[in-house]
Amino acid sequence: MAAAEPQPRRATITDVAQLAQVSPAAVSKVLRNAYGVSPAMQERVRAAMTELGYRPHAAARGMRGQTYTIGVVLPDLRNPFFPELVEGIGAHLDGTDYQMVLGPGGSTAESQARIIDALTDRRVDGLIMIAPVLSRSRLEETTRTVPIVVIGRHGRSTDYDAVVDDDLVGAGLVVDHLADLGHRRIAHIEHRDTTRGIPATMPQTVRAEGYRQAMQRRGLEAEIDIVASTYSEAGGHAAAVELLARPVRPTAIFAGADVAAIGVLNAVHEAGLRIPDDISVAGYDNTTIAAMGPISLTSVDQDGNLMGTNAARLLLERIERKRDRAVLLSFSPTLVARRSTAPPQT
Repeated sequence: MAAAEPQPRRATITDVAQLAQVSPAAVSKVLRNAYGVSPAMQERVRAAMTELGYRPHAAARGMRGQTYTIGVVLPDLRNPFFPELVEGIGAHLDGTDYQMVLGPGGSTAESQARIIDALTDRRVDGLIMIAPVLSRSRLEETTRTVPIVVIGRHGRSTDYDAVVDDDLVGAGLVVDHLADLGHRRIAHIEHRDTTRGIPATMPQTVRAEGYRQAMQRRGLEAEIDIVASTYSEAGGHAAAVELLARPVRPTAIFAGADVAAIGVLNAVHEAGLRIPDDISVAGYDNTTIAAMGPISLTSVDQDGNLMGTNAARLLLERIERKRDRAVLLSFSPTLVARRSTAPPQT
């Protein structure tokens, strides 16, 4: 039996220092982005690291106080909007020493708290949480351990940064678009959790309120029709089945997320109805699925990539102690009209 070949030795900080002709302390400074390192030394050390394939041990970095890892907590891996946020986060981290670690947090406060504890126990340098359902007090408690940025949750905090879409305006854009086409019976599908004590600052709650306000503003308060379901294909399908079974069905359905709107499209097709001839459908998020030719879904664009990029930027500012005052960034959405909406036939 042939002897196993020895594993190649992993390059060390000393190896990098020797190749770059600097001290190990200088290499450590480059790794920490410490003050006082000249651009020439930065270039020489990083060239040596690349040549040797050097990667610092995360555990050792943690002992020195930083792991250069960012935890990203997602409530749902199936929502096609969340990858756009993650791509934006990754785009900002690209070219830095920071790496992203994804944590599927689930849809309950308990499951999200567990993944947050798991990430902080592994000494991530910061957390980006996408639409967390945790209480505000739990979020602020977490900031005592690690800086965080919250995406999607409305409301200002003095302890953590937030990046949000103006969901109140976004929902109004959909209602105005449908009303301008001539629709009056406009129904809305919201996320079920809004009826179970979930914070009123959640995006689905704000979108539902934006729908109500816009319907009232357009003189359509008597036509307000909200079905509580979930932001999922199954949830959108179930809500649409309920709406289509009404004695007088709506002429337009506004789903609070594109993923739910896809379920609506399936239900309409199964009912033998045509889009948009028999019923118009609009979503929210303007995901890549919405733009596909066969689907052509009217949707609200909140630019997930830009939101993710800014969330990462804010977090690095906190980690690197460039800022200590909390920031709330709110982005203005736009409506992208496609073939799924048209004037009502009746």
